Amino acid sequence: MQIAVLSDIHANLEAFRRVLEDIDSRRPGVDEIISLGDTLGYGPEPEACVALLRERGIASVQGNHELAVVKAKYRQWFNPQSRKALRRTCELVSDETVAYIRALPPVLIRHGCLFVHGLPPDSAFRYLYEIKDDDLADLFSQYAEAVAFVGHTHELERISWDGRRAVRHTLEQGRYLLDRSRRHIVNIGAVGQPRDGDNRAKYVLWDTQTWALSVRFVAYDIEAAMAGFKPAGMPDQYARRLL
Repeated sequence: MQIAVLSDIHANLEAFRRVLEDIDSRRPGVDEIISLGDTLGYGPEPEACVALLRERGIASVQGNHELAVVKAKYRQWFNPQSRKALRRTCELVSDETVAYIRALPPVLIRHGCLFVHGLPPDSAFRYLYEIKDDDLADLFSQYAEAVAFVGHTHELERISWDGRRAVRHTLEQGRYLLDRSRRHIVNIGAVGQPRDGDNRAKYVLWDTQTWALSVRFVAYDIEAAMAGFKPAGMPDQYARRLL
């Protein structure tokens, strides 16, 4: 099967639509799309992005922004500016959307892979970059799947583990054939707010049979996306982050 994995849409409808168009253009076709959460937060169109996620039947886990929308106690994990954006996000989403994201699971396990927003095995809040190299062995010991897909950092990275030593690898646009004798964590970047120095939307394609990983960079109309922030009452700093 060919699986598209995406994360951190962050209410950026323009970027989300372009990514879906890119997925739909792939030949042979993509069999399934999985989201690693943070469909909303920061951006101006949370309701429309969640509606499109549901319309397309995209399976998703909860990200930290979903958790902060459904439970106020989680907002203490965010800085004051982010809490301001979260309060506005809560005003922009319907009760139906809140009920939907409340029911999302913290993790998905499919095709022998683990899908989680932040850090395996089940954290939506911890970042992969917080884990020191000396602690990676313990991290891999906490779950059984050969490949784990994560988001949250808005950056691209892969970590491979041979049972003795973990190695960090940079990821760029292109195709990678992963070693089946190793286990891997793949940090897939962000659709709606990349922070890796390239403002194109990011997602990955995963071939469950060949273990081929394709990292996709998708251009979209950033000015059109930015234009929606002020009318929606979202902080301007998150619009500038798209540049």
